[in-house]
Amino acid sequence: MSRSLAYVWGGVSLGLIVLSPWGATMADALWPCMFKSLTGFPCPTCGTARAALALARLDLVEALTRYPLAAIGWISFLGGGVAAAAMTLAGRTPPALPHQIPVSTRLAFVTAFIVNWMYSIATGV
Repeated sequence: MSRSLAYVWGGVSLGLIVLSPWGATMADALWPCMFKSLTGFPCPTCGTARAALALARLDLVEALTRYPLAAIGWISFLGGGVAAAAMTLAGRTPPALPHQIPVSTRLAFVTAFIVNWMYSIATGV
């Protein structure tokens, strides 16, 4: 990973963390999911914004209940950005992503996505 990418990722992560107290004011600006409005079923990403807003309020339980995969993704993004910037500032090189993601890893991601969608349908997110 390049130093500039690590700094940008870290800056975006820190910016999101600093701005998170104002996230709750954005909840009223969310529009309803068009897919759910038309079909009655949650779309594969229903609950992502609400999970992010719950994390902004530091309500980890609600975020994981709303949409576990998105909550884990947001936490990983923020933590990874801060860690990458910190490593770069310390003179270390953050690890780069592999050029080829193994089939088993891709299959695990797709499975997690589908299981999470089924969870959303079952809980009526």
